[in-house]
Amino acid sequence: MTTHSGSRSVPTSEIGDRHPLSLVLVTLTAVSGLVDAICYLGLGRVFTANMTGNVVVIGFALAGAPGFSVTGSLVSLSAFLVGAVAAGRLAGAFRDRHRVPWVRTAVWIEAVLLGIATAVAFATEGQPPYPVIVLVALAMGLRNGTVGRLAVPAITTTVLTGTLAALAADSRLAGGSDRRAARRVIAVTAMIAGAILGAWLVLHHGIGWPLLLSTLTAAAAALAYRERG
Repeated sequence: MTTHSGSRSVPTSEIGDRHPLSLVLVTLTAVSGLVDAICYLGLGRVFTANMTGNVVVIGFALAGAPGFSVTGSLVSLSAFLVGAVAAGRLAGAFRDRHRVPWVRTAVWIEAVLLGIATAVAFATEGQPPYPVIVLVALAMGLRNGTVGRLAVPAITTTVLTGTLAALAADSRLAGGSDRRAARRVIAVTAMIAGAILGAWLVLHHGIGWPLLLSTLTAAAAALAYRERG
C-alpha cells in the first residue's frame, strides 16, 4: 500500500522495523502510554488515546459505577473525533506528495497541542481537567487519523488489542510464521514503558511534567523524521 507516499517513498507494506517511519511510530506509541496514564490517573479516569477504553468507561458511569465521569469521557471522545476529522483534511492537503512533510506536519501539530496542554496543566494544576483533556484528545485524534491513513502494518500507536491478537495468531504455535512479531513486541513494550513512566510521574509529580515529556518526545520525533529519496 502506498497511501499519500508519493513516487519516492517506500510503500508502507514494505517498511521494515528500522525504517525511519517505523521508528517514529514506535516513539509515538510510547507517547500514547504516557498520555493515557496522565489522563486516566490525573484527570479523572478518562482516556484520550484509547477510545475503546473511553466507550467502556462511559458504560461504567451510566451504570452507576463510582469514580467514572460521563462528561469527561464524552468531552475526550468528541475532541478525539474533531482531531480525526482534521487528520483527514490534512491528509487531503498533502495528497500526491511525499509522505515526509505530511507526517512531520501532523506530528508537529500533535507536539504543539501537547505543548499547550502542558502550559495549561502547569498553570491550573489540571483543574478543571477539561481544557487539558480536550487538547490531548485533539492531538490523539489527529495522530490516529494520520496513522490510519499511513496504514503501516502492525503499528497503530494507540490500540494493542489487534496487535496482541495478531502476535498470537501469526505465531509458530498457531501455525504461522511469526511475521512482524518483533515489531508487535516492540510496540507493546513501548506502550508499557510509556505507561509506567507516565504513571510514576503523575503519582509523584503531577500531570505537568509527564505532559512536558510527551511534548518533547513528539517534537523530537517530528524533528528527526527523514527519509531518503
